[in-house]
Amino acid sequence: MGQAQSPHKDLNGQEAIETIKKLTEKAGVCFFVTNIGKNAHSIPMSLQEVDEEGTLWFISSSESTHNENLAKDNTAQLYFLNNSSYEYVFIQGKAEVSKDRALIEKYYSHFADAWFDGKDDPRITVIGVKPDDGYYYETKDNKVFAMAKMVFAAVTGAKTEDGGVEGGLNV
Repeated sequence: MGQAQSPHKDLNGQEAIETIKKLTEKAGVCFFVTNIGKNAHSIPMSLQEVDEEGTLWFISSSESTHNENLAKDNTAQLYFLNNSSYEYVFIQGKAEVSKDRALIEKYYSHFADAWFDGKDDPRITVIGVKPDDGYYYETKDNKVFAMAKMVFAAVTGAKTEDGGVEGGLNV
C-alpha cells in the first residue's frame, strides 16, 4: 500500500523567520515547555508577537514556575498547533525574561488582566524566545482538499502528496 507523502523543504534565515511568524501567529497559543530533560514543565501561553528578528514574545508572571525554571536553564521549547488548518510548528530556543517597561507597555493587553492587576503590576515580565531551530508542517491546500488526498491514497494504495510541506527551521 502507498503512503501519503509531504514534500520536504528545510528553511533557513529570513525564510524560516517568515514561516515561524506566519504559522505561530495564526495558531496564537502554544505549549511553552521549560525544565527540559528533567521534570518538564509545560503550560499553554498566548503569543504576543514574532518580531522581525524571529523572537517570540510572551507575557508572564515573575512568580511563575516557568520563570523560575528559565532562571536556571534558559532553554525553551514551543509547540504550536493550528488544527483547523493542519499546521504545526515546533521551536527550540533560548529564552530571556525581562522587566523592561517599554516591552511590557508594548505587549501587555487587557486579556492579561485575568492574571495581573493592570499593566503596572510588579509581577509582570515579558519572555522573549530566540529560536535556534525547529520543525514545521503546513498545508499547501485547504484542510478538506488535503484530507481528500490522504483518503484517496489510503483507499487506492497510491502514493500521493498529502497537500502539505514540512521541514526543518534554522534561524
